Amino acid sequence: MRPIVVIPARMAATRLPGKPLADIHGAPMIVHVWRRAMEAAIGEVVVATDSTEIAEVVRAAGGRVQMTRPDHPSGTDRVHEAVSVLDPTGVHDAVVNVQGDLPTIAPETIRAALAPLMDTAVDMATLVAEITRPEERTAPQVVKMVGTELAPGRFRCLYFTRATAPWGEGPLWHHIGLYAWRRAALARFVALPPSGLEQREKLEQLRALEAGMRIEAAAVRAVPLGVDTPEDLERARELLR
Repeated sequence: MRPIVVIPARMAATRLPGKPLADIHGAPMIVHVWRRAMEAAIGEVVVATDSTEIAEVVRAAGGRVQMTRPDHPSGTDRVHEAVSVLDPTGVHDAVVNVQGDLPTIAPETIRAALAPLMDTAVDMATLVAEITRPEERTAPQVVKMVGTELAPGRFRCLYFTRATAPWGEGPLWHHIGLYAWRRAALARFVALPPSGLEQREKLEQLRALEAGMRIEAAAVRAVPLGVDTPEDLERARELLR
């Protein structure tokens, strides 16, 4: 495969305004994410943004930026626009979407998301980690993946939900919102209207499942810290100290 890594970033965050530029030991958060993606060493890394401020700090760090429209409904749409402009002939056949609020993500975690695409039957791939804290089993903000284990640490995804699922004894899997797309699947996905279950659960990946797309997940050791609040930011600073 010839993948490209795209990091969507925007300034409009309600709980932590301007979070891509939040300082973590002398560098903006978006630069830390870009560095982790570069360290993954799976392909070219591009930050997709509609903010000139974000673009300036990424370029100052040596990174590549693709400016995008400001009216995208999701980061996935922003990623698709960026790749379409950067690579209109389709040289890159896989796209890894790394969220711009994961400054502590391990490079090997990013690499793990690409592995299921080695199977040509897979349209998109994502990550999961086993839930170990009892309170997370019932927390609606912790999205669970329900799937069939194909091999140790690899699953075919059947559903994603905020409910506690599946029922009964056994592990529950925390879904991590990092995606690797086959290029054609990404184009198909953004052309689809939002689906019923997607709107009900507020989970974008359900649109792909409802459209019959095959999603597989690779298990990783831990859920990377997503920075959404000032408390999360302080924790990221401590982890990266």
